[in-house]
Amino acid sequence: MTPRHKPYASSLAALIEGTQRPFLFLVTDFNYGTDGYDAEGNEEQKGSREGSETMPYIDESPTMSPQLSARSQDSVDGVSPTPTEVLLPGGESESDKGLLMRKLVLSGVLASEEIYINQLEALLLPMKPLKATATTSQPVLTMQQIDAIFYKIQDIYEIHKDFYDNLCPCVQQWDNKTTVGHLFQKLASQLGVYKAFVDNYKCALETAEKCSQCNVQFYKISEDLKVKGPKDSKEQPTSVTMEALLYKPIDRVTRSTLVLHDLLKHTPADHPDYPLLQDALRISQNFLSSINEDIDPRRTAVTTPKGETRQLVKDGFMVELSENSRKLRHLFLFTDLLLCAKLKKATVGKHQQYDCKWYIPLADLVFPSPEESEPIHQLHATPDHEIEEMKAKISVLKSEIQKEKKSNKGSSRAIERLKKKMHEYESWLLLYSPTIPFRIHNKNGKSYLFLLSSDYERSEWREVIQKLQKKDLQAFALSSVELQVLTGSCFKLRTVHNFPIISHKDDDESPGLYGFLHVIVHTAKGFDHSANLYCTLEVDSFGYFVNKAKTRVFRDTTEPEWNEEFEIELEGSQYLRILCYEKCYDKSKLNKDNNEIMDKIMGKGQIQLDPQSVQSKNWHVDVIEMNGIKVEFSMKFSSRDMSLKRTPSKKQTGVFGVKISVVTKRERSKVPYIVRQCVEEVEKRGIEEVGIYRISGVATDIQALKAAFDANNKDILMMLSDMDINAIAGTLKLYFRELPEPLLTDRLYLAFIEGIALSDPAAKENCMMHLLRSLPDPNLMTFLFLLQHLKRVSEKESINKMSLHNLATVFGPTLLRPSEVESKGHTNLASDIWSHDVMAQVQVLLYYMQHPPISFSELKRNTLYYSTDV
Repeated sequence: MTPRHKPYASSLAALIEGTQRPFLFLVTDFNYGTDGYDAEGNEEQKGSREGSETMPYIDESPTMSPQLSARSQDSVDGVSPTPTEVLLPGGESESDKGLLMRKLVLSGVLASEEIYINQLEALLLPMKPLKATATTSQPVLTMQQIDAIFYKIQDIYEIHKDFYDNLCPCVQQWDNKTTVGHLFQKLASQLGVYKAFVDNYKCALETAEKCSQCNVQFYKISEDLKVKGPKDSKEQPTSVTMEALLYKPIDRVTRSTLVLHDLLKHTPADHPDYPLLQDALRISQNFLSSINEDIDPRRTAVTTPKGETRQLVKDGFMVELSENSRKLRHLFLFTDLLLCAKLKKATVGKHQQYDCKWYIPLADLVFPSPEESEPIHQLHATPDHEIEEMKAKISVLKSEIQKEKKSNKGSSRAIERLKKKMHEYESWLLLYSPTIPFRIHNKNGKSYLFLLSSDYERSEWREVIQKLQKKDLQAFALSSVELQVLTGSCFKLRTVHNFPIISHKDDDESPGLYGFLHVIVHTAKGFDHSANLYCTLEVDSFGYFVNKAKTRVFRDTTEPEWNEEFEIELEGSQYLRILCYEKCYDKSKLNKDNNEIMDKIMGKGQIQLDPQSVQSKNWHVDVIEMNGIKVEFSMKFSSRDMSLKRTPSKKQTGVFGVKISVVTKRERSKVPYIVRQCVEEVEKRGIEEVGIYRISGVATDIQALKAAFDANNKDILMMLSDMDINAIAGTLKLYFRELPEPLLTDRLYLAFIEGIALSDPAAKENCMMHLLRSLPDPNLMTFLFLLQHLKRVSEKESINKMSLHNLATVFGPTLLRPSEVESKGHTNLASDIWSHDVMAQVQVLLYYMQHPPISFSELKRNTLYYSTDV
């Protein structure tokens, strides 16, 4: 419905001029709270939940629908208190550490409460002016409409303002005797007001929507409410929709138990707060259990014309391959059908709506077996170097946004411009990175092909559809009116509102971990029959999941014992997934969509990478349960800087950590023996291995090879021939990483970075060749030897999937890295894994790999023509 324009005033602010001056800024022409994309992948979104705060340790996957339920419904007794008398190194007790952690958790609560209060204030701001006009001859809204929309918001605001005002001095004047349990107990006892809000939530949304459609003044107000930033920050107020702010209390209350779990975890059992926090947690859990039954049906159900309830079971964004191009779609799985839609661009005065592309009744939906699939020819994977270059651009923009925010002159307009560009890049990445085929077939019609980034998602969608198909489903056809009504309900029913990308994250959300995660996959139990079993590890990166490691196949067993260690690079990661497979050797099971044999997933699971538990020096043991299967694993995290940190060489024996000149002189060789042997073995039997040098080798195997090379073991050749090829590749990478000085030397680092940035091709050629001549002979000979090897590996790219750019990405930051002094000179953000330096390091190696063959003798012959010092 098109809003009716009132002739008596241009805005609500004009109606009440003089009674509520601060309200004037509310009426603007911004159109927030809508997010969308068109069929050609030209996404243009503005998240419907801007300004959302995130409480500590919230388990919310970037690719899964958020669940409105307490994450931990276990009993209060299940929370482990901090031991009180265990002494830590340096004399600090575990109790002291726990009290410090309590303060850190409470500081996070305080910051989160301030954001929430600001959001409630922004929601309440138009209420008084609207009430003032309601009693005039030309009301914008009636009192009944106002009461329906703002029901219980004032009460919720006063409860949380009182909680904040009492908690703030406790945190600011913190000492070991400070108690806060009574505040949380009081807050929990007042949660009943949320019950009334939840009961009215649907009515509030519907009333606000109807009023927006009928009244242009209210539409402008509801689409542009201003939420101020934290009081000590210089951030400009952000624009948020009324719909998004009305969701905040729902979002808040459904997460109410999480902070109590964290506080109890770090509170000694004999502390006065402990029983009060236990009571608050019990109240919160009981309350949350009662309101979840009220929330879920209202958000996920639609009534058919026949009066039947059609429940939304799952929804999410997915890339469809259609008409030889990739299209970003939103898939909605209901209890009886699957609907594929795209979001239409918004028009002024109207809420956004979905456009149905197709639907399939679940009774007619089938998953074609590999032998039934028709081969396709239009599935062209995006070149890896384009994917990596886009990641680099995103990281550069992220750094620029952070600098703008820290700068006193940082304008909100400049930040918004950068965010818009980052959103464009991230949307491109989500569209062009997926490669795993997921085909759906209508037995009465055509097939549809989707591309996913993770086998986890493919399995998840398949499982939930097959579970629904076990019911007695009947085939049917929707009339055009029924389809229109159903598609129209999708906007309200959806649980996934935004693409899982950085530009949709709030500033207080965790940026994820950057560095290296060390994972040991120990054992798995719970299989009901013997099989050939292996596991893969996935982590999220740039909004989607990536397969990072794979164990060996443990043959014919029900209790595999892998005990394999992997080092996984993290790029803003928040989740680790483990998938357990049964290996298939039947070539008839070949998937024609990607020419790969499909192994059977036996189980899958994921955990959140909690920075506090992962970032300790000790291994953290955990278990993932999946379909009755339990996989035991250990993990620990190290930052990128620590992983690549080089230490001065004190060793004169062995080869790891010893200067390359010392090793070659001792061996009387031009290239170290370890480099020659590893390269030879990779070229003999690993050059066609998918992901060679990218897939992690088993850490224990790598350490065994390291020890053998260091000891000059006479059986080293036998070990190499028996060892997994990824372990040999990993040993070669480890050798270069542990050199006391990078292969291309500390002295020449800045010259390489400046040389690769030259624009003139001739000048760049002269400079880059001159720098090679400036290397010590052992370094130069080894570099040229490695260079030719990597070129030979890339020649098999069609098989091993390792392009020149992929290989440069793996080896560049290892062969070329700033010295400790230079690193301290410019401290970057932890998230700058794709900093300008790393990009340049990759580009340096890529330049030489793309260059025609470089001869050592030819380089040295030309030395006399260049006498200028570097």
